[in-house]
Amino acid sequence: MIPRYSRPDMVKIWEPENRFRIWFEIEAHATDALAERGVVPASAAQALWTWWNTNPTIDVAAIDAIEAVTKHDVIAFLTWVAEQVGDEARFMHQGMTSSDVLDTCLAVQLTQATDLLLADMDALLAAIKTRAMEHKFTPTIGRSHGIHAEPVTFGMKLAQAYAEFARGRERLVAARAEIATCAISGAVGTFANIDPEVEAHVAAKLGLAVEPVSTQVIPRDRHAMYFATLGVIASSIERLATEVRHLQRTEVLEAEEYFSPGQKGSSAMPHKRNPVLT
Repeated sequence: MIPRYSRPDMVKIWEPENRFRIWFEIEAHATDALAERGVVPASAAQALWTWWNTNPTIDVAAIDAIEAVTKHDVIAFLTWVAEQVGDEARFMHQGMTSSDVLDTCLAVQLTQATDLLLADMDALLAAIKTRAMEHKFTPTIGRSHGIHAEPVTFGMKLAQAYAEFARGRERLVAARAEIATCAISGAVGTFANIDPEVEAHVAAKLGLAVEPVSTQVIPRDRHAMYFATLGVIASSIERLATEVRHLQRTEVLEAEEYFSPGQKGSSAMPHKRNPVLT
């Protein structure tokens, strides 16, 4: 992620350490469920959690070094965990396939990211509502095809944006529900080597729904709809930003971004107040 345009909370979700921590929780919860069904020893699950409860540092470099040899990310991770836990770790991943871990982890990461985005949208809606009420009766030029038309109020423009982002929030909530799906169904998704109750257990622990029918992977139409929703919301942001940028043109100058003390608009032309945010 580009540091200048990334927030620490969002970056943290997509860092390797967070991904590996989610992988471990998936594996450990699955081992718990397997132990309850007598498939693996109860001591195996206990050994995993005993080590995990020491809050170990995830050695990303060591895992990457193993992957350089195995050419397989999940095997590299399982190998590293086994080196830390000991012999009991050999029961981890019983009946599972790599996609069970990878796809379920991505679902967790996307829900974590979505929760941040929903909080952002709540803050944005609150800000737009405040300004819309403030400028409820502030007259401004209405335009069609970019040409002066009938008068409107600036509050009306913001109310339109509020309604659009409110719809976007509803879509994002729906997209979150659709992407928050767990699949622990084994090779080619047939549950031939793992009980569906293991999947249900892991899903409940991670706050996910069970994927009703998988083909080893979680169906990609869920991801397509999720990112399409982000695209629609991004277009709403672009529409509002373009409007503000237009209104800040020198020959229009009906509204402008906040320009903080000490802020500079141009390295060559000190008179400029560029709309850098929009």
